Amino acid sequence: MVEVLKREHANLTHILDLLEREIDTFDRAGRPDYEIVEAILAYFLGYPDACHHPKEDAVLSKLRARDPDAAAAVGDLESEHRELAALTRRLADSVDQVLMEVELPRGWLTEAGRRFVAAYRRHMEQEEATFFPAAVRVLAPQDWDEIAERTTDPEDPLFGARTEKRFEALRREIKSLASERADG
Repeated sequence: MVEVLKREHANLTHILDLLEREIDTFDRAGRPDYEIVEAILAYFLGYPDACHHPKEDAVLSKLRARDPDAAAAVGDLESEHRELAALTRRLADSVDQVLMEVELPRGWLTEAGRRFVAAYRRHMEQEEATFFPAAVRVLAPQDWDEIAERTTDPEDPLFGARTEKRFEALRREIKSLASERADG
């Protein structure tokens, strides 16, 4: 389970890298690829909140039952998940307003995008530094089995075996960005 969560973090990092590129384009007074930005936000509004975060919440619940001190040291991840969902909705609403040609200060939207990216990165780094190691240390195999039984694991609509049509351009852009970095 932890390996799955880490893989999902790696996937989210690729998407955040791409969003950061689009934010930089916007910050330089360019026009970002709004189709890509919308797909990124649609993905964040869907998969992490519906699948990834509930799995983490289930692990945290089991960790609390087994070792309350270890769980307390991790912090309030469920609250952070709600905050990330709210940040995602606010950023998506702001992008929608821009697309409807509502006047928003360019710097405000850029800063909202940067806050979103930074918050997600901080959250994932903290989970990987404290939460995942605590869960691996404390939880027994039967705990992991119970967590797997209680959580759903639908196929990832972007990184799964079959990419949903609405995410095809996003997947190509992620691959292109990875290729650019490998060549550069």
